[in-house]
Amino acid sequence: MSDSPTPTPPANQSGATRQILGMKGASSTTNIWKIRLQLMKPVTWIPLIWGVLCGAAASGNFHWRPQDVLASLACMLMSGPLLAGYTQTINDYYDREIDAINEPYRPIPSGAIPLAQVKLQVWVLLLAGLAVAWGLDRWAGHSTPVLLLLALGGSFVSFIYSAPPLKLKQNGWLGNYALGASYIALPWWAGQALFGQLTWTTALLTLAYSLAGLGIAVVNDFKSVEGDRALGLQSLPVAFGIERASWISAAMIDLFQLAMVAVLIAIGQHFAAVLLVLLIVPQITFQDIWLLRDPVAFDVKYQASAQPFLVLGMLVTALAIGHSGLTQLTAIPSGGF
Repeated sequence: MSDSPTPTPPANQSGATRQILGMKGASSTTNIWKIRLQLMKPVTWIPLIWGVLCGAAASGNFHWRPQDVLASLACMLMSGPLLAGYTQTINDYYDREIDAINEPYRPIPSGAIPLAQVKLQVWVLLLAGLAVAWGLDRWAGHSTPVLLLLALGGSFVSFIYSAPPLKLKQNGWLGNYALGASYIALPWWAGQALFGQLTWTTALLTLAYSLAGLGIAVVNDFKSVEGDRALGLQSLPVAFGIERASWISAAMIDLFQLAMVAVLIAIGQHFAAVLLVLLIVPQITFQDIWLLRDPVAFDVKYQASAQPFLVLGMLVTALAIGHSGLTQLTAIPSGGF
């Protein structure tokens, strides 16, 4: 990233695709529905959808029958397009001053969509997500509205992550962990609670796994370092410098996945532990190629190359946990869990 504000990208096919996905380097558009979709950043839905899949696998109680498949798809809709879309839209609303520096072509700083319509989109996505959560609780027969409570909790974390006065993202460690937990632990809990029991053991394991997600969240901060520095936000690249922050990111991603390897060995899932190690090795390789050399220039390339191995490792871990019987022990006492 240069020291000057990023210019408006050219309107080419690559820029149009990035616009639809909500990625950096998007081209401009006047289509209001494309603008709304850009605010929701579809590219960020993928880890939440995958997290639901991992939670369903960890429950040990998902079956390939129509009702289970439809319920899982509804849970993915809640976690991804609706509540992640809400999160991204409200984040863009409160980050409009930062985006005016880093990405002035984004919908809000460019003036492509009025703030009143952004607020309306926030409410529609939030209420729709909560409604789907309530419906899933009814389908699962929960005496306690587990999915609704998780959706409310996640939505609240999303709000205080972006909005003042708390604005958790002002603190690099706390904000990035909140983001990592929202993208790993919360959808996992939702998928597991929908089909089985959410236990203290798996809840704590996923919170630990979310520390690897903290490392991923740091990668997203490199593209915003200029605006964060100008507005006094203490992201890790601002606080420690880009080079040190890239090493912190890599260490968090690797160490806490290796901690999951130790857990899998401890519960007797040795084959899964070997698979997870084999999935960590290419991540370390891509860290050396992209992340540690120039995280500002190569952040997108790094995430595209390394993250598939991380999410596959999550699924391997989830399947091993479901197979081990951990999901049947020490259930959280909430009636509907």
